[in-house]
Amino acid sequence: MTYGRSQVSGWFRQILKFLGPAFIVSVAYIDPGNFATNISGGSQFDYSLVWVILWSNLMAIFLQAQSAKLGIATNRNLPEMCARVFTRRTNYCLWICAEVAAMATDLAEFLGGALGFYLLFRIPLVYAGILTGIVSFVIIYLERYGQRIVEAVITGLVAVISLAYGLEVFLARPDWGQVALHTVLPSLPDGEAVLIAVGMLGATVMPHVIYLHSQLVQCRRTPQTDSQKVKHFRLELFDIMVAMNVAFLVNAAMVVVSAAVFFNRGMRVDSIEQAHQSLAPLLGSLSSGAFGIALLASGLSSSAVGTMAGQTIMKGFVNFNIPLTARRLVTMIPAMAIIALGIDPMRALVMSQVVLSFALPLAIIPLMLITMRRDIMGVLVNKPLVNVTGWLITAMIVSLNGVLLYLTFAGAA
Repeated sequence: MTYGRSQVSGWFRQILKFLGPAFIVSVAYIDPGNFATNISGGSQFDYSLVWVILWSNLMAIFLQAQSAKLGIATNRNLPEMCARVFTRRTNYCLWICAEVAAMATDLAEFLGGALGFYLLFRIPLVYAGILTGIVSFVIIYLERYGQRIVEAVITGLVAVISLAYGLEVFLARPDWGQVALHTVLPSLPDGEAVLIAVGMLGATVMPHVIYLHSQLVQCRRTPQTDSQKVKHFRLELFDIMVAMNVAFLVNAAMVVVSAAVFFNRGMRVDSIEQAHQSLAPLLGSLSSGAFGIALLASGLSSSAVGTMAGQTIMKGFVNFNIPLTARRLVTMIPAMAIIALGIDPMRALVMSQVVLSFALPLAIIPLMLITMRRDIMGVLVNKPLVNVTGWLITAMIVSLNGVLLYLTFAGAA
């Protein structure tokens, strides 16, 4: 019995050693873009789009596992492998698209952090934006002392978001029968629901962290025999399953709370500020405070992760090195422009997520092309079923984007 307990204790310590990279990645799946699309979806379409969160999360788990596997098998990140496998012209095209996606990501995350400061402390948005940039830079700076410190800080912020939305669900008292039904029953009520659904997909399956995850697993690298690579990948899968399912529960909670509180009262919520203000009279100041704290934690953590991903993308594809301070200042410009011009932040957040959805195939296709090659992946090469699943996911995303384009230009969305 003692030996059995010792085995379990050893297994648990080993698991803890490998937990972390997926929690950094998971921040991107509960960023302010998710707040915008999930609140819009819940307030307009009740519980109808909860299934989108489930299927997006399943796709996210698959794709993050593929990215981690590539990093473990090759000891390089995805952009570095693209630079080795594809032509220079192809890599420049992939880099430009990845940078556009990173800018759209940074826009959402930066705006979310600024809105969080504004809603909680009534700091004017311009100053709140500057403060967001400073705090997110401090989080990134901690990486100088090791990736594990950044992992601990970001995991703490994920815990804050999770607790805040756990409280929101408790206060909202949703119809759990309807939640269960719409989790498993796909439906798209109208053309605008397609726009929101694709936005949810773009907000949930994020291209920049597909690139980043393959880099983050490097700090857990062990001597690279085939058996050690397989063991490392299995442990990272556990990390992914825990972190991504926490993200799923938070995203689902956002839609459920929005449906229970706003849709059931006939309120269409078109701004994060409106959502925050409406929660106080409907559910009390505790609820609106929890919402603001969750948004602030989301914006600060995801903004830091977005900057980390941008460094990986630029260094890997084209071997450019730009100081973090300069990159942080450049990526602040679009968000600060939106704040200064008075553009609706909620609409900007939703549209940024649609941009991300269009950038997704350009991250997924290279990932699939590389992970199906035995000469590169060795013992961790994709099985036939994994290849079929990956290409089906790619086809599904491309098809959804095609439908969105049609509806947009036809005027339905």
